[in-house]
Amino acid sequence: MNDSVAQTGGTYAEKLGWPKGAKVIIFHVDDAGMSYYSNEGAKKSIQQGIATSCSIMMPCPWAASFAKFAVANPGMDAGLHLTLTSEWQDYRWPPLNGIQHSHGLVDEEGCMWHEVADVIKNADPDVVEKEIRAQLDRALKLGLKPTHMDSHMGTLFAHIPFLERYIKVGTEYKIPVMFPGGNNKLLTECLNYPLVKKLKAEGKWKEGMELPEPEITKRSAEFGKKIWDAGLPVLDDLHTISGDWKPEGDNVSAEQWGKFKAQKLKETISNMQPGVAMIIVHSSDITDDFKHISASGGSRYADMLSMLDPGLKEFVKSQGIILATWKEMMNRRTKMK
Repeated sequence: MNDSVAQTGGTYAEKLGWPKGAKVIIFHVDDAGMSYYSNEGAKKSIQQGIATSCSIMMPCPWAASFAKFAVANPGMDAGLHLTLTSEWQDYRWPPLNGIQHSHGLVDEEGCMWHEVADVIKNADPDVVEKEIRAQLDRALKLGLKPTHMDSHMGTLFAHIPFLERYIKVGTEYKIPVMFPGGNNKLLTECLNYPLVKKLKAEGKWKEGMELPEPEITKRSAEFGKKIWDAGLPVLDDLHTISGDWKPEGDNVSAEQWGKFKAQKLKETISNMQPGVAMIIVHSSDITDDFKHISASGGSRYADMLSMLDPGLKEFVKSQGIILATWKEMMNRRTKMK
């Protein structure tokens, strides 16, 4: 686990001017623009709920609609969910830079690969950078100045040459690039979640068992410093696995699922260390039509309900949690030396 930030002057939250010991959270809705339902889920989570930020998948059919909404509502903290995969079975998208200019980034259907591993195996970093720029260019043409950029399915964090291009473009445009360069307590737990789940299923799990350090956290301090030195803000931590949360049982209602996720978020907040963390959800205000896109509709609807949950809002208030946006992060960074 990375504690080098603490050794060199405290958390990134402190560096950005928040009080020592403060827990600062960006509740972030991924996948805006993916569908009409995803757009509505992001809007409701932010306008009526506790979510503070979101990011848009620019290659997707409903991206322009959400971008225009964000432009018309300048208080909306909207970034780019840089998209290098097209994971669903039938609902898919090609790269914005054009199929003919995206050798190695597209599969036999002319869409981006289903899996992150295939992007790493086949795509050249130069092609990845061109696609990042094409997605940013489309946003700018729509009048949107993104508050930040992050990575769909974590593709840009899974391969160092891709990560370097991501930082390069963000630095050039002075747009924050989401990256956790601090204690990474929550991120480490999230990345080890599949292994822990497997060990529990096999009856091999023991509390306190030592687990391998994820590859990305081994160099997180190095890249966090690089991003900070470029004049951009950095997270202390990141949480990514709300999509895996579901109560036990076969007849779980949407309301029960949402309450369960809200409770898990309370536990996550209690477990996080001081600093600024981004907690990711994938809110969608679904109808039955969503099943033609993905089987994840129930989880996404529960994510939205968790963002609207009054108990979670009250808990955040009672714990003295500071809610933040990427726009505020960048404003604070520009004031720092």
